[in-house]
Amino acid sequence: MLFIFSGLVKANDPRGLAYKMQEFFEVWGRDSFLNSLMHNLSDYALAFSVITITLEIIVGVGILLGAYKKFFSALLLILIVFFTFLTGYAVLSGKIATCGCFGDCLPITAMQSFIKDLVLLVLIAIIFFGTKYITPVLTPAFNFLILLISTILVVWFQWFVMRHNPVVDCLPFKKGNNILELRKMPADAIPDKKDYVFIYEKAGEQQEFSIKNLPDSSWTFVSREDVIIEKGKNNEPPIKDFYLSSHSGNDSTEYILSLDAEYYLFFIKDFTGTQDHWLTNFTNLYEFAKKNNRKIYIVSPQSQSARDFFNIRNNYDLTVFSLDATSWKTAARTDASLYLMHGPVVVDKWGWADLDDAVKSK
Repeated sequence: MLFIFSGLVKANDPRGLAYKMQEFFEVWGRDSFLNSLMHNLSDYALAFSVITITLEIIVGVGILLGAYKKFFSALLLILIVFFTFLTGYAVLSGKIATCGCFGDCLPITAMQSFIKDLVLLVLIAIIFFGTKYITPVLTPAFNFLILLISTILVVWFQWFVMRHNPVVDCLPFKKGNNILELRKMPADAIPDKKDYVFIYEKAGEQQEFSIKNLPDSSWTFVSREDVIIEKGKNNEPPIKDFYLSSHSGNDSTEYILSLDAEYYLFFIKDFTGTQDHWLTNFTNLYEFAKKNNRKIYIVSPQSQSARDFFNIRNNYDLTVFSLDATSWKTAARTDASLYLMHGPVVVDKWGWADLDDAVKSK
């Protein structure tokens, strides 16, 4: 049941898991001999995400049914070994804060994930070595039919949310949230306790010194490193690094989010393929916005490509803001995404497949 539940939570937002996979690939790609391989794998992160989520749910269904018990118990063991490796790496390396095991709706730490996977590893090993005690619930034909229907539904659901946005929005940009307020540090934040280590060099040898025990002038300063003595708590704002930069490089975030009017933020990233799937509806939105005196602001990590597309190739004459790619991924779970804003508050939001609904809503 835990595998089914975990898979369903992630199926609500497969792009979220894909971004987490890309985070692992990026960390592993820092080793020069793995850089090319990890870069190539990162391009297929979304496909890996959909396959992993589908397998996780279907394996759970198969175990509950007692169907194809040797196959599904072996596959379940392989999955939990893989997940335990990932969470163990996150804990031991300290380079990954969370593993994304339950998506953004149920965030847990890397250590909590690792402990969970170790417990599951033991339990799944018992299932794997005790398959002879598993009795199928239904006939083989019914088991196959249920597994087939489950697979189709899981794949369809993921396809649906990648077009229309997650059914359950657990991100800080959900409807009703105030972006300016969520960019602030929480009131109960406890900062990290830090110390400093100073590195000096003398006669070709480097040595570390504390701030209370600095060397004499015969030593040459090399660098200073921050050392966290004790981790703080709740010391990061829910929305980080959300800066809308103008063409001239100015930070326009406060100005735009403080507008006393309704306006649209249109998040778009990919300009490598055809935009036919949303362009017609965007044109309708553009005409609707002009008629209702609402501004449309384009937000993209590829700001120059966005200016070329909207203002040169299609003559929309729209203001384009640049946004950090990581922040863009958090804000937009479909490419493209549309927000209706009133000042800093997210009034409504739509995936690219629902742009016509934005025109219908007054």
